[in-house]
Amino acid sequence: MNFLNPHSQISKHGEELPHWQQGSAIQFVTFRLGDALPLSLIREWRSERTQWMAENPQPWSAEIQAEYHRRFTARIEHWLDQGLGCCHFADPEARRVLADSLMRFEGERVRHQAWVIMPNHVHLLFSPLVEMGKLIQSWKGHTARLLGKGPIWQPDYRDTLIRDRDHFVNVLRYIRRNPIKAKLSEGRFTLWERSGDHPSAP
Repeated sequence: MNFLNPHSQISKHGEELPHWQQGSAIQFVTFRLGDALPLSLIREWRSERTQWMAENPQPWSAEIQAEYHRRFTARIEHWLDQGLGCCHFADPEARRVLADSLMRFEGERVRHQAWVIMPNHVHLLFSPLVEMGKLIQSWKGHTARLLGKGPIWQPDYRDTLIRDRDHFVNVLRYIRRNPIKAKLSEGRFTLWERSGDHPSAP
């Protein structure tokens, strides 16, 4: 598997929420429906994050990165798992449309390792084989057009380059367990993973 190489160049784009890509190095990406989080929560979160990042400029050590995720990523994940908003993807047919979009260019533009479609957000573990922003935009645009519900997605996405095997296993475990953590019943989520070549991640 192709993990982050700390000694190789990383391409960066985006300003408010910078995105990092290092060729086809494996990424953990989350994107959500536009109404999945109340604006008041997002404003509070952004204000705290802006102050914290000013005090902790990148690049981060592993310890600082872990603190960031405890303070900010975990809070977002908790809110998403509450099932707020319209939750289009609680509907099996809507999830099928999104799943087909995600797998549309498998092996050509992307190599997926695992993903889970939750009612109001998506987690993906994959190697991008093209520019990642364009890949994600194509998934969002194609799905929105087929569902015919207008601009349903948040404009941005959250991404993390996978550092090593242990990081990969932890993310894979998170994806597998997310429906359980969110207390979702069968029929309200879709979980997919590549078979046969994953390290153990119960």
